[in-house]
Amino acid sequence: MTTDPIHIVGGGLAGSEAAWQIAARGVSVVLHEMRPARTTEAHRTDGLAELVCSNSFRSDDAENNAVGLLHEELRRAGSLIMRTADSHQVPAGGALAVDREGFSAAITEALGNRPEITIRRAEVDDLPPADWDNVIVATGPLTSPALASAIQAVTGTEALAFFDAIAPIVHFDTIDMDIAWFQSRYDKVGPGGSGKDYINCPLDKDTYEAFIDALLAGEAHRHHDWEKIPYFEGCLPIEVMARRGRETPRHGPMKPVGLTNPHDPDVKPRAVVQLRQDNALGTLYNIVGFQTELRYGIQADVFRMIPGLENAQFARLGGLHRNTFLDSPKLLDDTLRLKVEPRLRFAGQITGCEGYVESAAMGLLAGRFAAAERLGEQASAPPDTTACGAVLAHITGGHRDAGEPGKRSFQPMNVNFGLFPPIDVVKVPGVKLSGPERGKARKRALSARALADCDRWLSHPAAQAAE
Repeated sequence: MTTDPIHIVGGGLAGSEAAWQIAARGVSVVLHEMRPARTTEAHRTDGLAELVCSNSFRSDDAENNAVGLLHEELRRAGSLIMRTADSHQVPAGGALAVDREGFSAAITEALGNRPEITIRRAEVDDLPPADWDNVIVATGPLTSPALASAIQAVTGTEALAFFDAIAPIVHFDTIDMDIAWFQSRYDKVGPGGSGKDYINCPLDKDTYEAFIDALLAGEAHRHHDWEKIPYFEGCLPIEVMARRGRETPRHGPMKPVGLTNPHDPDVKPRAVVQLRQDNALGTLYNIVGFQTELRYGIQADVFRMIPGLENAQFARLGGLHRNTFLDSPKLLDDTLRLKVEPRLRFAGQITGCEGYVESAAMGLLAGRFAAAERLGEQASAPPDTTACGAVLAHITGGHRDAGEPGKRSFQPMNVNFGLFPPIDVVKVPGVKLSGPERGKARKRALSARALADCDRWLSHPAAQAAE
């Protein structure tokens, strides 16, 4: 066991997984968790890896679902979070759900029993002291104000967001381009653009009125008091705009000016919904200006009323809620180190990943990277064809910036197949795959490639854990 410890701030899913991965390599760890000395509005216990929201880790289907694929990769990588989830699962159909109290208790016990790990119950309310030369900050979406201020001081005032203003994100290959078309407003060529940088969906008068009716009738998500945020004029929910007046959206994000529908050039749309490329691969597009507080259960139905999006599949739905996260593509390198102060790594939801398993995955990678650095080894990152690698690539540079100075466009996201490099589905002579069948074949092909590449990554000496 090495004598100089790696310090981890935060004992949630990411911090707990990072500690386990570091200890497995014979490196000593000090895990700092402020509870119970100081609690949060969300937590109820002092247990490590407490699940504060759902008890579900979502789909466990590794062949057809990106999060199920991430489960399997983490299992193969020796994840404590996945091992414990598997041993404390409760019935949930095709999903992996856990007994949350038993899960947290088992994680707390497992980490407490490792001789390499020291758990300190005290708040870290400032940047870690200079003699902590290898640190992982895994403080989650409710990072304390004191620590958040310290992070801002070293990175700049625009480094942290304190709420999500999220528009729905759509898989490109589910948009009907026989209805929609590519065009920038007034054919304007912006930075890195071509004049055809947006996908446009036209609405006639009747369709627009029906869409506004649906927005006004939709039930909004009910926030806890501690996660409510103020509305800002620059990111009003689309349904709030509609409540200000039925014409308001078409003078805002749904304005039709400067656009001509090549499918029907003689008809001027009443309104136009625009989608902007969301990742460098061009597989995901976000609906511009469509932040929303509508309940998840009705969002897809309402947004599929938009012509061209009738069969849209969503990589994520919209939202507006309290959440602290870094502008990671600008601030972090490809091993999750802070560029301006490399002794600090970040992991978990503060990096801009969403979900229990995604947070654990970034904790696993941060732990491996930090341990390799302490041992004088070359860190081994997973290829971006894997689920772990796809999430890492998204938060450290795979997101396409809006190209507008001063405008933040990076948003947290769950793992989904839209983050993976494209793959050609093998064609069988004489067999023609329909749209849905082709989509299923594509997911299976992406999963098979991911697991093969994951195994190759884990077989590399730099990626293997010490026994």
